Amino acid sequence: MASDLLSIAASGARAARGALDVTAQNIANASSEGYVRRSVTIEEVAAAGGYMRANDISLSGSRVSGVSRNADMFRQAEVRRTNSDIKRSDAELAGLQNLEAAVDQSGIYDSIVAFEGALQQLSGDPVDPSLRAAVMGAADAMANKFQIADSSITSAVAGMQFEAQGAVDQANVVTSELARVNLQLVRAGPNSSDRASLLDRRDALLEKLSGITDINTTFGSDGGVTVRAGGAGGPVLVSGINSAPLAMSIAADGTASFTAGGTAFTPAGGSLAGNALGLSEAASLRGRLDAVANSLISTLNAAQANGAALDGSGGQPLFAGTGANGIHLAFTNPAGLATAPAGSPAGSRDSSNLDALRVGLASNGPAEDTNALLFDISSKVSSRKLTNEALETIASSARISLQEQSGVDLDSEAANLIRFQQAFQASGRAMQVATELFDTLIAIG
Repeated sequence: MASDLLSIAASGARAARGALDVTAQNIANASSEGYVRRSVTIEEVAAAGGYMRANDISLSGSRVSGVSRNADMFRQAEVRRTNSDIKRSDAELAGLQNLEAAVDQSGIYDSIVAFEGALQQLSGDPVDPSLRAAVMGAADAMANKFQIADSSITSAVAGMQFEAQGAVDQANVVTSELARVNLQLVRAGPNSSDRASLLDRRDALLEKLSGITDINTTFGSDGGVTVRAGGAGGPVLVSGINSAPLAMSIAADGTASFTAGGTAFTPAGGSLAGNALGLSEAASLRGRLDAVANSLISTLNAAQANGAALDGSGGQPLFAGTGANGIHLAFTNPAGLATAPAGSPAGSRDSSNLDALRVGLASNGPAEDTNALLFDISSKVSSRKLTNEALETIASSARISLQEQSGVDLDSEAANLIRFQQAFQASGRAMQVATELFDTLIAIG
């Protein structure tokens, strides 16, 4: 039924007070991370005349029908997508830079060049003890450089694996929290402040999860979210109040693979994807480095087998072990270098076997292979840096676009304060007029 002036004014005062409360909440949380600006919805209270009073004036004031968030689903999805891209790029770039430093700073290329230079000097006087000692020293230094490079790659791999495992653990915490938020959203009243806070929490968790792996989201009518890992066809991470555990396994070559709830998937975004790419590059780099080391071992040992040592005995393998991690000198006596061809007498100055060794090294090109390896990893780092800068610009634009729509503008909120304050004061004045009219009617009676 229709309301009187006093109740209409009172409803207006309550609505204005609710709007002031929401405005104050926006101002108080202007700097709160993940906070989405609230808007109050005020609607007219519809009423009809009572029985036999259908033609009465039907005015019943206003009320706050709900508190809504100024959140654009498309812009939020863009922020998650671009965040996933930039986190993948950041992780991959960091891994590649560590791998580049591991090989470049070890000085492998310089050690190979130094070894070849020592062989060239020895060819001038193959029986000189100091020149032979210099070759052995250069060979030992070269082997140590390979071991240092392999150890540095191992450290870089361990770092990427540690970061990936940390991200997996964090993802499991986030998915568990998302499941709890889904449960709380079911219980929250529609258009309530509690619901708005829960939706803020949900969106913040989704953004954090997108930085770990690319996700696909489906939202229910109650605000709950179903999350899949690795795209729309990937395994479910969160569904209702349930979350599936994310797990990582490490292969023998150091590369990583991932499962969600026991189902394998390949992340295309987030830090997990970047770390996985870095670990794959590390496995490839280590394989190439091992190939260079094995080529040196094979070439030098074959040359030793075809020659005679300084005492005329048959040449013995110069290096033992395999790969960059295992290469080491098989003997340390400089007299064991087989510079002369097989069958030569003791103290022979014939350097034909040494010359054949130098030709073999030039043919196999370990220095060139190492230089190509360094060039490739450096080129990848430079390329990823350019990509990373572009992705940062895109991610920043997406975030700015969302912030313009959902962020708190203090100027606008200040204007709202004045507007709703005036509405509250006007409703108060209307209640005062209603009281005065009531008092007048009583006095007349």
